[in-house]
Amino acid sequence: MGVIHLHRGGTSVLLETGGPGLPRILHIGEELVLAPDADLDALAAALIPPVVSDSTDEPPRRSVMPEASAGWLGTPGISGDFDGLHALTHMVLDGVDAGGAAATVRAHDDRLNLTWQILLSAGGLAQIRAVLTNTSRTPFRLAATDLSIPAGDEATELLSLEGRHLRERHPQRSPFIVGHTEFATRRGRTGLQAPTLLMAGEPGFDFDRGRIWAIHLGWSGNQRIWAERGHDGPAALGGGELIMPGEIRLGPGDSYTSPWLFASHGTGVDQVAARFHDWLRATPGRATRPRPVTLNTWEAVYFDQNLADLSELARLAGSVGVERFVLDDGWFGARRDDSAGLGDWTVSPEMWPEGLDPLIDAVRSQGMEFGLWVEPEMVSADSELARLHPDWILGESGHTPMPARHQQVLDLANPDAWAYIHAALDALLTRYSIGYLKWDNNRDIHEPVDPRGAGRAHAQVDAFYRLVDRLRADHPGLEIESCSSGGGRVDLEVLSRTDRIWVSDCIDPMERQTIQTWTSALVPPELMGCHIGAPVSHTTGRTHSLATRATTALLGHLGVEWDLRDASEADLAALSGWIAIHKRLRGLISTGRLLHRAGPTRTVTALVSRDAATAAVVVAQTATGNRYPAEPLRIPGLDAARTYRLTAHGVEGHLLPPWLADGTSPELPGSLLTGVGVAAPELPPENSWLLVVEDASQASGQNRKETT
Repeated sequence: MGVIHLHRGGTSVLLETGGPGLPRILHIGEELVLAPDADLDALAAALIPPVVSDSTDEPPRRSVMPEASAGWLGTPGISGDFDGLHALTHMVLDGVDAGGAAATVRAHDDRLNLTWQILLSAGGLAQIRAVLTNTSRTPFRLAATDLSIPAGDEATELLSLEGRHLRERHPQRSPFIVGHTEFATRRGRTGLQAPTLLMAGEPGFDFDRGRIWAIHLGWSGNQRIWAERGHDGPAALGGGELIMPGEIRLGPGDSYTSPWLFASHGTGVDQVAARFHDWLRATPGRATRPRPVTLNTWEAVYFDQNLADLSELARLAGSVGVERFVLDDGWFGARRDDSAGLGDWTVSPEMWPEGLDPLIDAVRSQGMEFGLWVEPEMVSADSELARLHPDWILGESGHTPMPARHQQVLDLANPDAWAYIHAALDALLTRYSIGYLKWDNNRDIHEPVDPRGAGRAHAQVDAFYRLVDRLRADHPGLEIESCSSGGGRVDLEVLSRTDRIWVSDCIDPMERQTIQTWTSALVPPELMGCHIGAPVSHTTGRTHSLATRATTALLGHLGVEWDLRDASEADLAALSGWIAIHKRLRGLISTGRLLHRAGPTRTVTALVSRDAATAAVVVAQTATGNRYPAEPLRIPGLDAARTYRLTAHGVEGHLLPPWLADGTSPELPGSLLTGVGVAAPELPPENSWLLVVEDASQASGQNRKETT
């Protein structure tokens, strides 16, 4: 029969390759402990179900790319047509190349070749993709290439993420019913409403309990992911690029490579997330130095830019420990508000008569790097570029698409438009000392077609990838932030070529508690832009203490989004202290295991070192509870055999238990901290604080070293 066992990083995949047709996945999930001489064929034979009534004479076969010709009447792996003739596939297996943690399946029918590939990362994350090649003489119009994995029968609950501008990635749960449940985005970018992850698990699964299977599509454009449960086979999670009619046309010999489908599993969401984090942390090409504390000028000055004010802002930023200064929207062309200028990527002589050099000099004199905001994929109707090249606006000839934020989409799949934008950005990066681009994308694509009406959604995403890749190759060391109306372009493909994401345009710390928690189900904390905003949130109007704003942002890629000219001396001193704490924790933030515990009134976010010697814990009081004083705080992930020293930050002004009120740093066993907990401060809603937990023996040694 032929069964291949792939295993790595706590994950096993059993691939049954017997027979002339495509292989099928018998198991994907926890790593199996199998004897070297285990009879895997006998296992596969033992899993063959009986033939039941109202079925084919052989059990339907749900292969790695399911086919109706094999009796599978759920979602097929390949959909399309040859000039109107349905592409019903009858794949014949040519061979399987497998070894350890990877397998490649080669197959064909009389018109298509298929290469299907699965890889397991060191952390046990599975990657799956397919390559289709048209071997006929007739053009093939691809409708869908759906990749999928089986999920366990115990997975009867679904969790996906939904969102909007200023409220990204909130969880929504539903039953995993019999039928097909699909989540699609047709916005030309990953999208604020993208499901991001689709999880199927045991009822009531949480961060630390319940078996879960999860998928994510690594693609920054139109996509769909789905869950499917039938009566005639295993439940499945799958998805692929959402292809517009006629968009992918394969001529004779042409190929299509699908986006990667990523699959994780675990007991609890934290374990599922850890596999994504490990994969991203191991991805080559990204900057690995400590993430610089960043000040972004947007909420400080908006479009009101001038050298004197921004130089003073830079001075204050340097004084509190900021390491990177990013000039946001408004520095170029006729850009005085959001109605004009996009596409004219030259420094405005009106705003900056001496160019950007004086500001860059002021920034660098404070020991900071300089970064710049750009939105290269868009064009304003009121711009020199649009007046000179209206044919470069994405859309059918003779019809202007509906504007959004007074802007249109630039057709980057047009080689001339791509070359113009590349040259403009390359000139800026060559002329000025710019080490960082905040790359924004502020609108959906409503009409992703070229002047003839041919689909351009796929080509637009591909052109964006090529532009980013080329700039990074030409300017080694350049770092790029993915921003898109806040957190609208968050996926593993864009993260494989950028250095962080902007999580949300909302910096209200209570909103961020939820947004950051569920963004981190995919993204490790050091790649998440988390900023300390002004006392009054610019998006919600709510007021929060500096301790709450700082602790909410602390365990990410820290930044400041605040006009420090309005801050008091006491606030500046306190901000400097919080930045110093973050810098001491940066090594932990970029390597530690992220653990969450959420209740109706309190959320706990813990970063725990790999050896469990250190943890940083942010505790947020989100609502009032019926217990008064609050229940003890239990800290996940600690070593029961260690003794830990506790140090709290940001609890001043609240009702404190004795161990905090006396100002000491108690030393307590890990078994007590994890299993029983410690008394917590009594905080009003919408407040948070930080607890640093360190191995007492190491902390004492460090304290002695600092004293001497």
